[in-house]
Amino acid sequence: MELPTYLPTMTSNRVQLQQVFTNLISNALKYHDRPEQGVVRIGCREDRQQYTFSIADNGPGIDPEYHERIFVIFQTLVERDTLESTGVGLAIVKKIVERQGGTIHVESSEGQGATFIFTWPKERAMHAERRITAAQSAPKTV
Repeated sequence: MELPTYLPTMTSNRVQLQQVFTNLISNALKYHDRPEQGVVRIGCREDRQQYTFSIADNGPGIDPEYHERIFVIFQTLVERDTLESTGVGLAIVKKIVERQGGTIHVESSEGQGATFIFTWPKERAMHAERRITAAQSAPKTV
């Protein structure tokens, strides 16, 4: 696993963001065709509106024909008997990211690994931070 030198400190829904990362990282490991040579790289860019995270692997890749299909519930590209998979992971990831106001997509081709890129808007995080600050500074009645 390779982590970037910079990862932001942010206020957000920790459980949902953790679920997104957990699903994407576990998929990169689970679907690797050469697990002993597997590499997963996490990246992050930040601009004024959002964070852009990437999870890249050096696995078998995904044919562009299937890039949209993998985000549909109960869809897998391997037989369910081959690996333990319900086919809901990426659908859940997509739903969480979009509910936060972000986007997700995959960049990949067969034999070239896959990179999942998702955005996580700062706006919702800033609103949550303002609510916490306001609650902490509000006068307390006894």
